[in-house]
Amino acid sequence: MTQFDEREEWYEFNQETIDALLEDGSQADADYTIEHHFASTDFDVLEKAAVDAFKAGFEVTDAEELMLDDGETIFCFDAIVERKLDIEKLNADSDALLKIADKHDVTYDGWGTYFEPREEGEYEEEGYHFDD
Repeated sequence: MTQFDEREEWYEFNQETIDALLEDGSQADADYTIEHHFASTDFDVLEKAAVDAFKAGFEVTDAEELMLDDGETIFCFDAIVERKLDIEKLNADSDALLKIADKHDVTYDGWGTYFEPREEGEYEEEGYHFDD
């Protein structure tokens, strides 16, 4: 089984993450910095995956070296893109990045982003009230 074969699980993750952000009050129409995470024990292989992610239109961070609790060393990088919380685009990004991960035998470890708080007026429209 490849990581791409697990894409339906990533689609569920994508939708759950979007839902959680919106339920917590993040802006629905904001541009988000989406950071997709990759890891490998082999730096050279990870570097090739980073080149492919860059060619696919993602900004790529420098690889970092991390020591796991069990003493194993891994290398990781993020493939970054600016996106709205659009499920179709996030699923397409997941597909592309899962294929890259499979091609290079590295681990795709999902994505994260930053909370974008709604503006004060948006809360008031929904019945929220700010006390000064």
